[in-house]
Amino acid sequence: MSTASHIEIKPSVLYVGTPVMLISTENADGSTNLSPASSYWSLGQMLVLGLLADGQTAANLTQRPGLTVNFPHPKLWQHVEAIADTTGATPVSAAKAARYVHEKDKFGCLGLTPQASELVTPPRVQECALQFEAMVRRTTSGVGDYLMVEAEVLRVYASPEIVVPGTNHVNPQAWEPTIYSFRHYFGLGTEHGFRPTSDTAALTAFSPVP
Repeated sequence: MSTASHIEIKPSVLYVGTPVMLISTENADGSTNLSPASSYWSLGQMLVLGLLADGQTAANLTQRPGLTVNFPHPKLWQHVEAIADTTGATPVSAAKAARYVHEKDKFGCLGLTPQASELVTPPRVQECALQFEAMVRRTTSGVGDYLMVEAEVLRVYASPEIVVPGTNHVNPQAWEPTIYSFRHYFGLGTEHGFRPTSDTAALTAFSPVP
């Protein structure tokens, strides 16, 4: 692909390639809300999540700070998309009414299985091979229509098949997140290389593609 010349563009979104998450939070009545999200980055044990400020997930986390962050395999993309235009909020706000519909039982709606958490109240998603339990430490509003949430990861759970045996390392050759890129869902493609600080390169006998 030539980059000899570039043109200025103004895309409506900047999701160049971010992981899809299913975020589980606790509603005021003790029930569970499950919401897809894809604005995410991490630093150490901290996650920074971007959420719609008028959504049920944001409302829950400003009142009840426990959450789980669950990373679905690409084969679950249709489950993610199925609740993309639903909200746990009722009544649905005027701003959302044209697009969103209320759905109280999102686990049941999708046929996904709630899995009891150990350190927070909201359940994990059993079908997701990688799961975090976390606690909100700070929220920042006023970022357009969004709420920025900083959460500390308290515990990480992984299916054995994605862990390098005998270690605490996720095997990136066995683990495949769902990547959201310009409103399309993707899996991972061919691996091309790794950082020298990789915990798993020597353990997985990876050879870069020539």
